[in-house]
Amino acid sequence: MKVVLQNLTKIFPSRNKKANEEVVAVNDFTFEIPDGKLIGLLGPSGCGKSTTLYMISGLQKPSGGRIFFGDDDVTELSAENRGVGLVFQNYALYPHMTVKQNILFPLQNLKGEDKLEKDVMLDRAYQAAKLVQIDELMERKPSELSGGQQQRVAIARALVKMPKVLLLDEPLSNLDARLRLQTREEIRRIQKETGITTIFVTHDQEEAMSISDMIVVMKLGVVQQIGAPQDVYDDPTNLFVAKFLGTPPINVFEGEVKAGKLYLDDVAVLDVPGVEDQPVYAGIRPEGFIPDAFGPMICNLSGVDVMGRDVSLVTTHPASLNPVVRSIVDADAAKNATGLTVSYSLKPHKVFLFNKETEARVYFEVK
Repeated sequence: MKVVLQNLTKIFPSRNKKANEEVVAVNDFTFEIPDGKLIGLLGPSGCGKSTTLYMISGLQKPSGGRIFFGDDDVTELSAENRGVGLVFQNYALYPHMTVKQNILFPLQNLKGEDKLEKDVMLDRAYQAAKLVQIDELMERKPSELSGGQQQRVAIARALVKMPKVLLLDEPLSNLDARLRLQTREEIRRIQKETGITTIFVTHDQEEAMSISDMIVVMKLGVVQQIGAPQDVYDDPTNLFVAKFLGTPPINVFEGEVKAGKLYLDDVAVLDVPGVEDQPVYAGIRPEGFIPDAFGPMICNLSGVDVMGRDVSLVTTHPASLNPVVRSIVDADAAKNATGLTVSYSLKPHKVFLFNKETEARVYFEVK
């Protein structure tokens, strides 16, 4: 099911009646979500991603704009009539019911023409349970399940209605790190098998990048960039997107462009042809550093973090806005990092320039 958002806006009234300042949670969001794709809504707390999800589900009414499922305008349609499955962060399972009863519950509330026979409901409940691999736990209560198993029950309960659109609101936040990894892989598998258009809300950029077909990066209710995860990582449109994506995060420096060269702390470190002379922020991905005894960029070495195949060199630089500069290099190359300083040359395609006032991307020709 294709989902189209047209100029979607949500404005909340001010809590301070004297100030009378409205809060724009989502501002003029326009996007077409292709049929059968998994889309990640990504951003920090308060950016409007969950509000967008709740407007799509029908739990909140937009202040402006339209929502279409396929060719049908569902903007004014109630949540129960939209054909969506919604999975919350806190699972929201009924503690007194078994797994089977929890999954059956949405089907038992169907009325009129949608009402199903008991054996059909049971068959669909077991199909949904099997899909999320909990069909052997049907007689247990939620208190007898692990966090990951409870999350699977919540997903099965959403899927049993055979929804047109599946909405996931930070579904992995309450799981430990290992279980998060396992469950997000399961969500991707389920989405692939069912082909249901899925919208996944998270503040975890690694989570969104690993399972999404496309990501939407948001800030203060405004969409910053939309694209395939790797494309957005490799080609951020502004400093916010560049800083939000990446682990370890991008290294940001105060710099200046003069005569087609990028200067950091008055040292020319990279040719940036086509850029006018101006002060800039320079973002360098951790993998953008090449240890080079004759490299122009010299950093003070603070430590070496061994990560197996790769090594993270922890350094400092006078122009850095980050407390430390992290570079990820090959373990063999790091063996020579034994002195007080380390010299680098830079990979041009891993270096991004941003206007110092607007923080918009400043492009240069990468040879």
